[in-house]
Amino acid sequence: MKAFLFTCAVLLGITGTGTHANAQNYPWCAYYAVGDEARNCGFVTYEQCRANVSGIGGYCAPNTQYVPSVAMASPRTARPWHYRRR
Repeated sequence: MKAFLFTCAVLLGITGTGTHANAQNYPWCAYYAVGDEARNCGFVTYEQCRANVSGIGGYCAPNTQYVPSVAMASPRTARPWHYRRR
């Protein structure tokens, strides 16, 4: 019984310390011309999206669910480290 409780406590501790999964957030979506609304919103640039749909049919459009990260939204944090004030 003690071994069972110890095992449960260890498993609960491991489960509680894990990190949360975050969905990827990319600005471009490819909508494929297959008739069942297939899409892939995993493209950083428009050129990547166009290269993906070329030859198989479809089009690219901005991802309406895209939210830029804080680091990308602020130009002050986007500067290289050697330009920052200390």
